Amino acid sequence: MTERSALEIAMVAGETSGDLLASLVIPGLQQRWPMLRMAGIGGPRMQQRGFSSWWPMEKLSVRGYVEVLKHYREIVAIRRQLKARLLDAKPDVFIGIDAPDFNLDLARDLRHAGLKTVQFVCPSVWAWRAQRLKKIRESVNHVLCIFPFEPDLLSQHGIAATFVGHPLANLIPEHADRAAARAQLGLSPDIRMLAVLPGSRKDEIKHLLPRFLAAVELLRQQQANLIAVLPVAPGMSNLVHDIARQFPGADHLKIISGQSHTVMAAADVSMIASGTATLEAALFKCPMVIAYAMPWLSWQIIERKRLQPWVGLPNILCSEFVVPELLQSQATPSALARCVTEWLEQPARVQALRQTFSRMHQSLRADTPKVATDAIAQILQA
Repeated sequence: MTERSALEIAMVAGETSGDLLASLVIPGLQQRWPMLRMAGIGGPRMQQRGFSSWWPMEKLSVRGYVEVLKHYREIVAIRRQLKARLLDAKPDVFIGIDAPDFNLDLARDLRHAGLKTVQFVCPSVWAWRAQRLKKIRESVNHVLCIFPFEPDLLSQHGIAATFVGHPLANLIPEHADRAAARAQLGLSPDIRMLAVLPGSRKDEIKHLLPRFLAAVELLRQQQANLIAVLPVAPGMSNLVHDIARQFPGADHLKIISGQSHTVMAAADVSMIASGTATLEAALFKCPMVIAYAMPWLSWQIIERKRLQPWVGLPNILCSEFVVPELLQSQATPSALARCVTEWLEQPARVQALRQTFSRMHQSLRADTPKVATDAIAQILQA
């Protein structure tokens, strides 16, 4: 294919983090191809950039084996209809944004039909489910990697890949203005602030938020000047408020719509669900306690497939426990409160952690829109 101004790209982002990542790369695509048309499944940030979403992204925002089974028929039906629509439309390239369980099967069918396919965000085969490498090789022409060690790993298995940097490493400043963030939230610069980040999916919020709020009640008994702030993900406001009403200490919880980055920039410490948000908090140099909980059966399946002792991205990237992880039965309110208190009472440890996070920040930086767009252009011309 010769380069031209008009281009049709199909994309699928299955959750909030994928929506954000895609929205940060779309400007680079639009600069290269001014008459770009984009459609598929995406969230509000992508749609603000001109993306046309054929289904609500929330339909795919399901995590865990048991939870996926509950929605399996609907998800499979969406994928079948989307596949038929894309085979009919024949876009120039399909880009799956993370969500590998949905995107790799779709990409494999599209590729076998002659379409070019790209996966943006390498599935975490270095952490668990290494058997996915064969599926990746069959499904996509190229992988756009957000971590620098991934292309070498993929190349050993015959998979073409490019490190494009992590878009968040450029979006988030090296030194966030903490005072300005607190002023934006209407908070005093002198209080101690805890960010409460229970995730963006309904199932993880149901499992984690009650534990987080019980921990907040314990912390408030010890630290009267502590305020907890909870930024609510899109579409989760009713659920969060329903859970919060069950805790009398919720009077000291400040619930706001969105603004998770402002909250991370303003916080002294965070309680946070394992996922992309842990990396965002690290880029804001925010100490954290990582937690996760899910139904027992889902946990047993996932635990047997883990390849590393860490689940949090900051720990994986540093290859050590630089921040505590409390998973499943370990994620008790008392353990969460204890780990938060340790960060608040050990300023030297906090300073060392921030230096570690600064080095991580630098290692993840690249001109992501340009590098990703260049890689896609090469695939199109191949």
